[in-house]
Amino acid sequence: MPIGRNEVTLDRNEERVVLPPVFLLTRIYPTFDAMKFTELGLNDQILDAIDHMGFINATPIQQQAIPLILEGRDLIACAQTGTGKTAAFILPILHKLTGKEDTSINTLIIVPTRELAMQIEQEIQGLSYFVSVGSIAIYGGGSGKDFDEQKKTLSEGTDIIVATPGKLLSHIAMGYVDFSNLQHLILDEADKMLDMGFAEDILQIISQLPDNRQNLMFSATMPPKIRDLAKRILSYPEEITLSISKPAAGVKQSVYLAYDEQKIKLIASILKERPEYVSIIIFTSSKSKVNEIVRELRTAGFQSKGMSSNRTQEEREEILRGFRSRRIRILVATDVMSRGIDIKEINMVINFDTPFDAEDYVHRVGRTARANTKGEAVTLVNPKDMRKLAQIERLIEAEVVRIPVPEELGPGPEWKIEQRSNKKKKPFRKKKNFKRPQQNPQ
Repeated sequence: MPIGRNEVTLDRNEERVVLPPVFLLTRIYPTFDAMKFTELGLNDQILDAIDHMGFINATPIQQQAIPLILEGRDLIACAQTGTGKTAAFILPILHKLTGKEDTSINTLIIVPTRELAMQIEQEIQGLSYFVSVGSIAIYGGGSGKDFDEQKKTLSEGTDIIVATPGKLLSHIAMGYVDFSNLQHLILDEADKMLDMGFAEDILQIISQLPDNRQNLMFSATMPPKIRDLAKRILSYPEEITLSISKPAAGVKQSVYLAYDEQKIKLIASILKERPEYVSIIIFTSSKSKVNEIVRELRTAGFQSKGMSSNRTQEEREEILRGFRSRRIRILVATDVMSRGIDIKEINMVINFDTPFDAEDYVHRVGRTARANTKGEAVTLVNPKDMRKLAQIERLIEAEVVRIPVPEELGPGPEWKIEQRSNKKKKPFRKKKNFKRPQQNPQ
């Protein structure tokens, strides 16, 4: 049974009906024609904000999730990155908060990273332009002044809290966070939080919340561990599943088979051929490579900035502002950037090395072609990473186009997946009359 939740009862013709202990009430949705936001039951203040931001039609996840959230249903939604799922839960929550007069905490949104917390809080501010709603992002890595501001807001209360698990628990432990009036719990990027080891933190936070609340879980993927968590948290939820583990249709994907020593010159060649691209992210799996790539790109004549967890929070925020404003054309980053950062019109994503996890490929290339735009994703694959590419292609159910390395860089490696050895190690046998040599006394 979900944590702290009772059986659901309905009154039908004055008869008390107890729902059976089913887990998911899955709604099968046909292919939808585009719906306007005006058809989703949102109030005028929210519609004015949407119109002010220039949006007319809802995305499929918004079209399906918003009515269910307005009905008060628990929900588990699986949608790939870039489909508008953040607005899918923010808009109906803002609708419900319209006219709220007190400052008690109404909604808690738990997210895996501080970047995602900041992005969601910024989106709340934009969409609540015509609604009097307060919000704050709670995350670590800031200054003492940031902590004092978080403490003050949590003590006095505000409508919406967007928080990373660890930092929120630190505040809860100090005794001034009041969740007694909380009505909505939202877990965003739930799969990423579990990958980062936050499962126990999430359950500990939930143990501090009222039983009577609406629960929403959004995830880019739906592995068994997510369903296990959903069983513990959600109460008779509806399920929405959209295009699991496939890049958006607007992404033009390609692969270069290249040796490591060819990669920087290859990236330089790619960038020279696309002078019109003003926003480019280069992903690497190792933060130790970020500065190295930035340094070599500068040597090749391309100014860039690197961002990884080695940066302070202020430095990361400043770099993101520069990238959003197009003052920074090329950003070199680790996978911390591959989810949750909503920067519109990124022209190209380059995978300097192949992601270790096939799912991470989807999240990396999902930074481009967001909100029905077009974009390009290029992956550089060395011989050791060819097996990873094969796993990615199985996951997305498509073969990524191979492009030959430019002739002036010399030939690249041939496509060949090394077979794993099936040889078993010989069991260790102690030699006859073997004596361990005595160590010299210290």
